[in-house]
Amino acid sequence: MASVLDRERTIAPPGFNRWTIPPAALAVHLCIGQVYATSVYKNALVKHFDATNTSIGVVFSIAIVMLGLSAAVCGTWVDRSGPRKAMATAAVFWVSGFLIGSLGIATGQLWLLYLGYGVVGGIGLGIGYISPVSTLIKWFPDRPGLATGMAIMGFGGGALVASPLSTRLLGVYDPAYDSSVAGSVPTGSAVALLFLTFAVLYGLFMSYGAATIRVPAPGWKPDGFDPASVTSKALVTTASVSARNAIRTPQFYLLWVVLFCNVTAGIGILEQASPMIQDFFRGADGTSSIAVAAAGGFVGLLSMANMAGRFVWSSTSDVIGRKPIYMLYLGVGLVTYLLLALFGQNSTALFVLFAVVILSFYGGGFATVPAYLRDLFGTFQVGAIHGRLLTAWSAAGVVGPLIVNGFLDAEGTPGRLTAEAYRPALLTMVVLLAVGFVANLLVRPVAERFHEPVGETSQREGSGQA
Repeated sequence: MASVLDRERTIAPPGFNRWTIPPAALAVHLCIGQVYATSVYKNALVKHFDATNTSIGVVFSIAIVMLGLSAAVCGTWVDRSGPRKAMATAAVFWVSGFLIGSLGIATGQLWLLYLGYGVVGGIGLGIGYISPVSTLIKWFPDRPGLATGMAIMGFGGGALVASPLSTRLLGVYDPAYDSSVAGSVPTGSAVALLFLTFAVLYGLFMSYGAATIRVPAPGWKPDGFDPASVTSKALVTTASVSARNAIRTPQFYLLWVVLFCNVTAGIGILEQASPMIQDFFRGADGTSSIAVAAAGGFVGLLSMANMAGRFVWSSTSDVIGRKPIYMLYLGVGLVTYLLLALFGQNSTALFVLFAVVILSFYGGGFATVPAYLRDLFGTFQVGAIHGRLLTAWSAAGVVGPLIVNGFLDAEGTPGRLTAEAYRPALLTMVVLLAVGFVANLLVRPVAERFHEPVGETSQREGSGQA
């Protein structure tokens, strides 16, 4: 008897409502999107382990590295096994990561935090991230940008839930901690209890997503959908390219550079968001005009921008095209980063505005790239190709925090930094975005020699083979 997790048990019956699929994807992505809220308790971990910004930032970097590596390694398995088995597997790894990480914090063993939240949790991140994406693209062939935006906006919005929830729970677990007081830091034991709480909550929600996900039957298409209306657009192919052949094309590596540059720039703000806004408005006496609670609210606002950008900009790409939208992400993002570096400290409103624009482009870049891949390589193995491309995220997860934390550790000690300490890192991001802009300009249609034989791909998709 087939397992309830097998792909064959998830094929939707005739008349199935495809709009029930996005909530299943969101259930998983909202949970794993908690990784963007790590800055809320970063200072607590620095104090608890008596460590540097860089050594604690490594936890985030390991998680992002494992996200990309697990997505690359498991991408073909996800396509072959189906989203339900993949999402259930992701839940096991993500929850286990919190449990092991909690043990590491409680016992003062930093390596256990690296192993748990970083390695084990990072594997859950990667599998959970890609598992709903190719499924939604197949359910929404008429609007692939909208489909990927719906799937991935939940990841960007994870911190919108996790950030205020973390602040509230930390206050419960450590009564001495007051988020409204600048400089107040929760204890390590409070963070350990927070991790245990997240393990339970996220386990429940991710299980719901795995239970309700479905895949369309072979040959299904929406009522009234004409494939020619999509394939007539620039750079959109009617052919299929396998994951094996995709990594032999220059287009794959150009998109790798585009994603790496866009992600590195965004992570530069996200990983340091909570202390960053406090440091930008720190006076000569060493105190900041931004309280801890306000900084936490800033993280939530960035999460909203990240989430909204994933949906709005990715949906816009269905109208104007993927290549033009990336010109917007990278070109306007470059200018905005420059303005943040030079003028961000002059006004809280300006600082927030610049950061929100940058993070909306960051989120949009993530949500649009699966549709960009679908345009160039077809739907055949887009999930596996997407997984391989996410190694760019792995690299960015290392480089972004190292750039920012490396400059900050050289400039002074946490809690005493000012806007000037951030300027070299922000200007470095400007250069990276310029490189990504050029790479995007060079993208062209995939050569025919990389295409799969006509008719062979539909048979392999129907059998679940990859």
